[in-house]
Amino acid sequence: MYTYENSPETINLFRIGTYHSLNLDNINDLQLITKEWYTDPFADSLNLDNIKTDEFKKFLLSLSPRNFSNLNERRISAVQYADQYCGVAADEEYGFSYNKKYKDYNPLGGDCANFASQVLYEGAKFKKNGTWKYEKDGSKAWVNAHAFNSYMLNSNRASLIARGSYNKVFKESFKLLPGDYVAYEKKGKVTHISVVTGADSKGYTLVNCHNTDRYRVPWDLGWSNKNITFWLVRVNY
Repeated sequence: MYTYENSPETINLFRIGTYHSLNLDNINDLQLITKEWYTDPFADSLNLDNIKTDEFKKFLLSLSPRNFSNLNERRISAVQYADQYCGVAADEEYGFSYNKKYKDYNPLGGDCANFASQVLYEGAKFKKNGTWKYEKDGSKAWVNAHAFNSYMLNSNRASLIARGSYNKVFKESFKLLPGDYVAYEKKGKVTHISVVTGADSKGYTLVNCHNTDRYRVPWDLGWSNKNITFWLVRVNY
């Protein structure tokens, strides 16, 4: 929950769900923990010394809500899917679960691209092809964040709005529409994908994703490290 200082009466809500996982093995008739891990939604937000906070704050406080009333039906359907299947961050009525038709790739390195692909296929009705597909498993372009982003841009199913540091893309981020996506690059490789699902009371872009499950979360939250490169991507519906 958060508000803006010049409109404290307007409350913005988002949800984050994270996982704490254990591997139990039977060793000498004892159940022993052999592996333990958890996902940290703020691991990449520890180095903020280059962000133009005063300039961006002034700009953001001057804004008003954005109007998405003219979205086409495919974008609306994509957002509906993203809201329903964003896991432990979703509304209770959806059971806090992923779509059971698909494998959960979190234990294999992350499920973010698999989720984004589902949003585009199940929600927005993009057709599968030889490169981007899911049968018993997903193809590389379906499940790998870097490959997904490259496929979308090189296939003309998407186009680049902006790429760069937070300082460079901050104002461009207000061009994102529900059904677009944000890719997060570290050390030259895209490691995460989030799907745009709306905007808050000042028009700040909100996203859903898997890994640390997110529902209507500000697009940069947890990704503010100065070493992150952001790709803001328009999906061509």
